[in-house]
Amino acid sequence: MVSKRDRQVLDFEGSWWLFPGPKDQAIREYLEMSATRYYQVLRRIIDEEGAFDHDPLTILRLRRMRRQRLDQIADRVGSAPKT
Repeated sequence: MVSKRDRQVLDFEGSWWLFPGPKDQAIREYLEMSATRYYQVLRRIIDEEGAFDHDPLTILRLRRMRRQRLDQIADRVGSAPKT
């Protein structure tokens, strides 16, 4: 089960570009939390089954983005010169 706040975060992430101004400002105004807390919540709920049931497209996009970031990090670490 996904909490009401988690659903609000997912709904916002799925349509944040519709809000006026910078994303971090919209997070503060509409969700009443800091951008840091917002991303902490988002990272926590990305693997919750209920979150996927609530908004599968947003969850799939976030998982894909996370996988790409991890692949980039792995590539950098793998290509570091050995001493």
